[in-house]
Amino acid sequence: MEQSKGRRVILFPMPFQGHINPMLELANVLHSKGFSIAIIYTNFNSLNPSTLNPNFTYHSIPDPTLHLSILNAKCVEPFRECLSGLLSDDVNSEDPVACLISDPLFDFTRSRLCNMCFYYKHVNFLIKNSNSRLEELVTELSPIKVKDLAAAMPNSDPEDFYQLITNVLNETKASHGLIFNTFEDLEGQALATIRQEYYPNIPIFSLGPFHKCGPTTSSSSTSLLSPDQSCISWLNTQAQKSVAYVSFGSAAKIDHAQFLEIAWGLANSGQPFLWVVRPGLVQESDWHEALPNGFLEALYERAHIVKWAPQKEVLAHPAVGAFWTHCGWNSTLESICEGVPMICTPCFGDQMLNARFVSDVWKVGLQLEHGIERGEVERTIRRLMVEKEGVEIKERALNLMEKANHCLKEGGSSYLSLDGLVKHILSL
Repeated sequence: MEQSKGRRVILFPMPFQGHINPMLELANVLHSKGFSIAIIYTNFNSLNPSTLNPNFTYHSIPDPTLHLSILNAKCVEPFRECLSGLLSDDVNSEDPVACLISDPLFDFTRSRLCNMCFYYKHVNFLIKNSNSRLEELVTELSPIKVKDLAAAMPNSDPEDFYQLITNVLNETKASHGLIFNTFEDLEGQALATIRQEYYPNIPIFSLGPFHKCGPTTSSSSTSLLSPDQSCISWLNTQAQKSVAYVSFGSAAKIDHAQFLEIAWGLANSGQPFLWVVRPGLVQESDWHEALPNGFLEALYERAHIVKWAPQKEVLAHPAVGAFWTHCGWNSTLESICEGVPMICTPCFGDQMLNARFVSDVWKVGLQLEHGIERGEVERTIRRLMVEKEGVEIKERALNLMEKANHCLKEGGSSYLSLDGLVKHILSL
């Protein structure tokens, strides 16, 4: 840590919740190792520095849109100006810049300083297939199916997304290192393949889970929405491992019909449930309007619905027995770290691949393979939370949690990887 003092690291997250969280968690980890931290952020989904770590400095840049290709094109000049200002401060600074850590989706940063990716789950290739082949296994990646390969967000151009992923895979080879928010016991085989076949000349640092790796910062929040703490009080009234926690992240959308199927499936399961229905989740509707009259009243104290929840706190609560998730990587890793088995309903991007690993590789959850239907929802919840199959899944989830804990201890894989990262940054 003494060597790290007086060195500054600049971090630049993509302005989406799932990207902001791990980047700022990584910033906390590096700060705990003695580095000064500067955060560059866009005006879109702007951070609120008053709710974040007060020891960091924050620098905003303008951006015109949320479309990735345009975001990359239009952010170049504002980013260059901001970075130049930070570098010019080095002349008389007591903490000169050591490196830049940027989100891999910002392709214009890759030729600057030290660009490091921070999640593994990018598919090695995308195959253009007809719908008739979606259930086929990908021979090179079994048990992954064609439908699990990363897909663009709904209503976006698949060609643009394909080009974006191709750029990420190719251009990161010009960086000085890659950081992955994972750990060796979880994805050791994939990490070995990446090191040997794709980045043999670049150091790879797998030091996740980030949110468990650094110090606890309960006074700061990286959430773009305000978490409703009432859900914790409600969980305190529920029996141990009895609650199904339901949250589909910060970007997924469902229609009226899907919303109703979810609602009736949860109600008919007989389990208490905590359901996050964020603004914009239900397309073109207020979710209150979509529920049948008297629905919530009929459930009494068995249901609690909030706009946003403090997810890490919820997953760590002893009342939570299952997590119905979209399988974003942050949510998947957070659930693994708390030993909570999952029900998977992936939507886009890497979520399908994450869900396949949860259900078929690590076997710590079940996947709703054929859409959302109330009977299937009810059966899946009961399989996971009531029946013998669920007991076995819970045991595997607890074993994986223990591995996550072990990797962070002295001598563990993530502990050693973090030490290696600190030394690498200081050598640049």
